[in-house]
Amino acid sequence: MQEQVFDQCHIINGLLISNQENEARQELIKLLDYHNSNDLAYNPLVNHLIRETGLFPYLEPETSNWEERFIYNAFKVDVGEEKPLTLHREQSFLLKNLLEGKNIAVSAPTSFGKSFVIDAYIKIKKPNNVLIIVPTLALTDETRRRLYKKFAHEYKIITTSDVELSNKNIFIFPQERAMNYINIVESFDIMIVDEFYKASSKFDKERSPSLIRAMIRLGAKSNQKYYLAPNITSIDNNPFTEDMEFIRLDFNTVFLEKHDLYNQIKNNEEKSDKLLEVLSQNKGKSLIYAGTYSNIDSLTNLFLDTYEPVKNELLEMFADWLSKNYDVNWSLTKLISREIGIHNGRLHRSLSQIQVKLFEEETGIRYLISTSSIIEGVNTSAENVIIWRNRKGSAKLDDFTYKNIIGRGGRMFKHFIGKIYILEQPPEEGQTQLDIPFPDEILGDLDEVKYEGLLTKEQVAKLKIYNDEMAELIGVQVYEELKSASAFQSSNSDLIKTIAIDLTTNPDEWNGLYYLNEFKPENWDRLLYKVIKLQPGNWDTGYKTFVEFIKIMAYNWSKSIPELLKELEDYDIGIDKFFLLERNVTYKFSALLNDLNTLQKRILKNKQYDISKFIKWCSHAFLPKVVFQLEEYGLPRMISKKLHESEVIDFYDSKITIHNVIAQLNEIGKDSTIEKTNNLDDFDKYILDYFFDGIKITNAQQGSVN
Repeated sequence: MQEQVFDQCHIINGLLISNQENEARQELIKLLDYHNSNDLAYNPLVNHLIRETGLFPYLEPETSNWEERFIYNAFKVDVGEEKPLTLHREQSFLLKNLLEGKNIAVSAPTSFGKSFVIDAYIKIKKPNNVLIIVPTLALTDETRRRLYKKFAHEYKIITTSDVELSNKNIFIFPQERAMNYINIVESFDIMIVDEFYKASSKFDKERSPSLIRAMIRLGAKSNQKYYLAPNITSIDNNPFTEDMEFIRLDFNTVFLEKHDLYNQIKNNEEKSDKLLEVLSQNKGKSLIYAGTYSNIDSLTNLFLDTYEPVKNELLEMFADWLSKNYDVNWSLTKLISREIGIHNGRLHRSLSQIQVKLFEEETGIRYLISTSSIIEGVNTSAENVIIWRNRKGSAKLDDFTYKNIIGRGGRMFKHFIGKIYILEQPPEEGQTQLDIPFPDEILGDLDEVKYEGLLTKEQVAKLKIYNDEMAELIGVQVYEELKSASAFQSSNSDLIKTIAIDLTTNPDEWNGLYYLNEFKPENWDRLLYKVIKLQPGNWDTGYKTFVEFIKIMAYNWSKSIPELLKELEDYDIGIDKFFLLERNVTYKFSALLNDLNTLQKRILKNKQYDISKFIKWCSHAFLPKVVFQLEEYGLPRMISKKLHESEVIDFYDSKITIHNVIAQLNEIGKDSTIEKTNNLDDFDKYILDYFFDGIKITNAQQGSVN
């Protein structure tokens, strides 16, 4: 065995001598996996090679000579945990550049460990205001949980709008929500944009304008910028990163063992058989990339036909909980009893978080079927990644996205080797040059003088025409005031103009707009139709169905989800469509309402309408505001309702905030909260345990910031 180790060390050393460090590092990681599998201690030679390849956290001090021990300790930094952690060479390099105040755009592999760099920067630099822009709410919560435990004693961790600021704040938002603070925060010490490749319309056509808008407006208020992405080869000249140093780091901490199985597959039946074979041969956790919602359905049917429910107390509790609180006939309910979960962007945030938690549990979910939602920064301990379909939505996978998906295999200190099983032909390997053109959609949000240098001559001309049109519609002074205040939520300037034109030319059609503020859903029809027609084709269903959904959804707090689904049967809305449409109401529809309200108060000012009350209802899914926010923290609405009915927390109190509630619950404590709350079942208690873990401050930390 030792002879085998020595021979492999010889190979690795030869690669290093030949200046093939990446290849040497890959071979070394395989050797470390061999040590781990056979419970072998590292000899001094292995430790030396770890040092030479920059993988300092993997050093074993007990078996190292003094030089390696020195390195292990020299690269230790405080990242806000109980003990300092050793960074690898490239993490330390990035941290050094950040501490020097440099603006950096960095491309690094998924397994790089970028969070440690951010945490170390905050701990060492102690900035007053940190802004972290993330692509999804799932990543918002993951980041919040990590930073809350480390820094909540010193910083106010803010993930929602309308929060009173403290002296020191860490803001964690998707880009749309970040804009709410544009005129509230005087300056940010650093703006961190995670997955910044999404500023390119090539990777996120729908949301790239809003990200660029945030990068421009919030970047102007930031003293330092740090952008992160995986697998970027180079960045085209663009105004958004021109003052930043681009650093490309090809530094993996795990080895990806690829198995090209697609050549063995002739049809869908063989493909299904091969998938089942792979799963039967691997005991570790498996992430199955389905690509589309329809493929999730196909895989669901395959697994339900193949696997029987298993004896697993924890998952049996979860399946029963889903039956009672969502839908007994839901495919997820049936899959969970077979140790299989689903991760997508439509689910309630708490459900996604609970499933990721169960995927991390040794005795929890074994297989997680996912769309692209899992690749946008959510960390899992998947030993195996299976590519079932080479598509992302309707489009074929590009090499960039493919590498991002397979990068989810393996995890530092947990799985040295990530096994990748490819069941459809992957895209051709290529270079990813990031192109970030200036989107015409956001021109109306810009000052033509201030931002003239960022625009082409054609865009300057378009902007002038647009500004003239808007000034004519609502007045020069009003328009300039609204732009300055970043009053519009939409990043689509044409939509803003469409609303202004409709209000100006058809004012009488908006009579009675204030009726939306009265909780009489039966009277909402005409005005709901009027609003949604401002943005046709945006609601994933017909106008009538969407209107009826909003009217039924209005009872989200007083009725259970099974009761709502019963009423929605007439409109062919099941549980999956319920999630989709609820999300459309809380984000797309409420944003449209906000911009409509902003403009109508200026254009229809004699009518004195203000539908802020209705907008709040929609944006919070007709739940009490804090209940909706707690779902993003991992606490489902049905448990919040039990807390309310048991008088543990009064969610009708108009003065409470998310931070008040967290402080109250921390003061009461998990055990007392469970004791005081009526009708909790065992899985409710499991969820509460998980939730409290995400809001607790370590004993070493004192006095949470209010």
